[in-house]
Amino acid sequence: MIMYAYAYNKLVYGFQEISATEKFLKYLNELVYCDEEGQKQEILEMNEIIDGMNNKEFNAAFTKGLFNKVHRMIEEKKISMTIAVELLKHIGYCKVLKRIWFRGFEESSLNQRFKQMIIEEDKKKEERNEKLLTDLCECHLLLNRRASSELFSIYVPYLLKVAMNKEESEENQKEVEMALLALSNVDRFCRLDEELYLNEIKEIIEYHQEHHNLTRLAYQSAWLFLMNRFYFNYSESKVIANKLHFMREITRELSELSKCVDWKKRKKEVKEKRRRETKEVCMIWRWLDGILYLFRPPKLRNEEYSGLISSIVQVFRDAKDNCGDICEKCIFCIRTAAKNRAVKVDDLLKGEAIDLILEEIQRQTLNNEITNHGLKFFESISMRLKEETYNEMEEAKRKELKRKVLKSLKKKDTKTSSQVFMKNLIFSTKNIMMHFR
Repeated sequence: MIMYAYAYNKLVYGFQEISATEKFLKYLNELVYCDEEGQKQEILEMNEIIDGMNNKEFNAAFTKGLFNKVHRMIEEKKISMTIAVELLKHIGYCKVLKRIWFRGFEESSLNQRFKQMIIEEDKKKEERNEKLLTDLCECHLLLNRRASSELFSIYVPYLLKVAMNKEESEENQKEVEMALLALSNVDRFCRLDEELYLNEIKEIIEYHQEHHNLTRLAYQSAWLFLMNRFYFNYSESKVIANKLHFMREITRELSELSKCVDWKKRKKEVKEKRRRETKEVCMIWRWLDGILYLFRPPKLRNEEYSGLISSIVQVFRDAKDNCGDICEKCIFCIRTAAKNRAVKVDDLLKGEAIDLILEEIQRQTLNNEITNHGLKFFESISMRLKEETYNEMEEAKRKELKRKVLKSLKKKDTKTSSQVFMKNLIFSTKNIMMHFR
């Protein structure tokens, strides 16, 4: 099939390389000419194409029209539901892992078809096909994170049942990973009854911490699903978070992922406009997104915040000079942490966040976004110090923090910075110093 595609490409497009989107659509059209075994082989090749797509190609391929077409192919029995589900699950898998947003599926007739099938299959008793129902739930949730409370009450128990399977075969690990990835896509603004998930997700996390039975992506997904539930549940979240050591676990996971990434290679791919994010980079993005919202609830205090701040700082240093987008995200997370009353100023100091910000604003080539976030960071610290009581931060710690900031500022090379930046920095720094009395 690949040779045929290449010959077709030369005939129609000359020597121009056919895009990933065009390749995918071509394979989809050819599915109707294959028997089921041939379709399975075609799906494997289509999945490889999906894996290599960037965000632009992804959005160009997976439109409302494409999902409507898949629906017609199912209705006309040109492809089986099994084949359709296999394809759709992989599209959803890549969509969630790569953090790609599109509404093509939500607006399609296939979306409505799946909703109806899920509800009808769940109502069955003895004749219920749990495998089909689970597959439909995964497809629907991976492709559409917003749904009715009725659908969520169906999704969650079935997917958790799959995720709680402790068999250590490779096939089972993949099924568990897919179920947990789908659950991690449940919108954080969705309120779920704790009876639907709490005991099960805690057991999944605790069992992995002891036996290491999950893939790294599955473990991350379990945490992100639980962290999203913290958004509305402050009272329970602190108890759960401390019991499961979530700060320690996230800190370790983020640090280990960063070590697995070839940051220089990623920079080269970005320059050549052929970037295809590795799984590890995608997971770092997912952690940073999760951490960002974690910093926003004001009551989630934890003694291990400094370690988490330190891991974000380390990701920044690893990606520094190679991946500006991830660096900006790290700085934004640190800026958000500075606003959060649950994160102490001392945590920012121990985690080397203050040192990092000061290092960046002294660099000869200034990134406007990072500079802006850095100034906002200092403004937040200024306000925090004004509000802190002496019980929360002793005078000795105040003086030490002041000493470190002043020592770093003395190294500032004013010749390499714009006058506007220096004016803003001096104003911000003076404002901070007012509250270091």
